[in-house]
Amino acid sequence: MIILGIETSCDETAAAVVRDGNDILSSVIASQISIHAPFGGVVPELASRKHLEYIIPVIENALERAGLSGEELDAIAVTQGPGLVGALLVGLSAAKAMAYALGKPLVAVNHIEGHIQAAFLSGAAPDNPFICLVVSGGHTALYRVEPDGGSRLLGATRDDAAGEAFDKVAKLLGIGYPGGIEIDKLALGANRESIRFPRSRFEKESLEFSFSGLKTAAANYIRKHGPPAPGSAPGGGGAYRLEDFAASFQEAIVDVLVEKSFKAVLQHGLSDIAVVGGVAANSRLRQRLAREAASANFRLYLPAVQFCTDNAVMIASAAYNIWKRSGPPPEMLELDAFSR
Repeated sequence: MIILGIETSCDETAAAVVRDGNDILSSVIASQISIHAPFGGVVPELASRKHLEYIIPVIENALERAGLSGEELDAIAVTQGPGLVGALLVGLSAAKAMAYALGKPLVAVNHIEGHIQAAFLSGAAPDNPFICLVVSGGHTALYRVEPDGGSRLLGATRDDAAGEAFDKVAKLLGIGYPGGIEIDKLALGANRESIRFPRSRFEKESLEFSFSGLKTAAANYIRKHGPPAPGSAPGGGGAYRLEDFAASFQEAIVDVLVEKSFKAVLQHGLSDIAVVGGVAANSRLRQRLAREAASANFRLYLPAVQFCTDNAVMIASAAYNIWKRSGPPPEMLELDAFSR
């Protein structure tokens, strides 16, 4: 089965052609980083306008790279939500138009399910019930995923997502966008214990997250001590080093993500854990997860970095599994986007 996947939930215009769920025939992504970088975050109206500009060339490029025509597809898959409604509607409109014109089935995919499916795209894949941490700019949540593909939410953030906290603090520091990538670069080799930022943990057994307090603590530190100086020693042009601030802030986020993830594994008596989403590309998080999983004898599944951020491969792959699980989709040309 050959499926064209379309993804436009945020600021990546993506299309991919995938055969039988994991044979990637093409993957095309048009990034909008340069468009949103001056604002330190995604501007929804600009994102929607750029999706309109990119969507047709991206789809045509994906088909061309796969060496296929639209008539040779078996189905078209598209992200229905959650995400930015204006952005989602661009992808949905293109997918519905293609499905109608070509007479192909249309499969609606939940963006979260797409991210979870990314755990199956790189080498060994979990075949048991497993815990999945979905962590990105818009989502931070823990799920229990069953072998049949069904999932149950165990805990989510009460306020900011981890990636959102990275981006907002990076904007305060004036170090560029996407913030998580810039903070990760700065933190390499820096002192992670230089500044003790708070960790929100809630009740002992809680699997919920919160990063708004951490974000506020970082803002208050900058307000109190002034802006950091890159590469400077204390007293040498800045009260603290930018690199140490980045490493300390990053460690506060990583501590909570790792702790809650492995707590969920233990609470449910499982041994498999996957971590997906844009923040799953963070080098320190991947390092800590690998170390803790080896220590506890858990099996860890991390997608390749290119499948962590938003992409259409995960959407097409998820659609294949939805089809296998539920059969041919009903008429879906009336489906609408949802933001949450």
